[in-house]
Amino acid sequence: MKSKRTNSDTAISKNLRFAQALWPGEVNPFQAELLKSLTSRFAFSLAAGDLQLLDGKWYVTHTGLLGLSERSRCVGIRVQQVREFCDLSAARWVFKATAYKSSRSRGFVGYGDADPSNVSSLVHGAEMRVAETRAVNRALRKAYGIGLCSVEELGSSSFRSELPPTKQHRSCSPPVNGSGNGHPRLRDRLCLLIRKHRLDAGLVKLYAAEFCGTPVLREATREQVESFITHLAEWADRDRDGLLCKLNSYSPTLEVNA
Repeated sequence: MKSKRTNSDTAISKNLRFAQALWPGEVNPFQAELLKSLTSRFAFSLAAGDLQLLDGKWYVTHTGLLGLSERSRCVGIRVQQVREFCDLSAARWVFKATAYKSSRSRGFVGYGDADPSNVSSLVHGAEMRVAETRAVNRALRKAYGIGLCSVEELGSSSFRSELPPTKQHRSCSPPVNGSGNGHPRLRDRLCLLIRKHRLDAGLVKLYAAEFCGTPVLREATREQVESFITHLAEWADRDRDGLLCKLNSYSPTLEVNA
């Protein structure tokens, strides 16, 4: 029992240190306490990408939910297309997922939908996969009693609060992608790169701040962020392994007391 408690305390300490490194000055006492609870109860790991802090709120990730289901020995997840609500011509998809915690479980059901109106404009064409992921996430959240929304269920980019504002005059051209400052397109480009190349969003954020020469990403100019996105895309296509090594260099060194 003592060993189990020690391991939990160590995991909590690691997550708190990692959170302060990834989101300096953004983790308030309330968020820290919630992170402690999530770590103790579900063994989520920030280093593994199980959680994300967005706009001051914790969100669980698909990776985190799958890891939890594996640790909890979930026996299976059944996914079915809900055909009566799908419309191929409109790129509208709805899936039903059922998570079975044990061989005797009657299953925990979750539904996920996706269409061009509730996914990023840069992932149009992938609505079916998004809907399936959302369904699985909801089923697993129900199965394991997780009240947090998952990142994949959000309709906007996880970088929505991190990019710098764009100064515009009233005489500027019409908004891009329905935004008065054009940021949805910039955010979506970065989010798409992270998903496409399976990068750690937190480490990308740290690298972006250094690349732009600012303490935090939100203080960078739009031009600096655009330059970083171009740089990131070229490096990821050319040498993903090298990019991963670079990103891993931003992982904080976590000391564990003996």
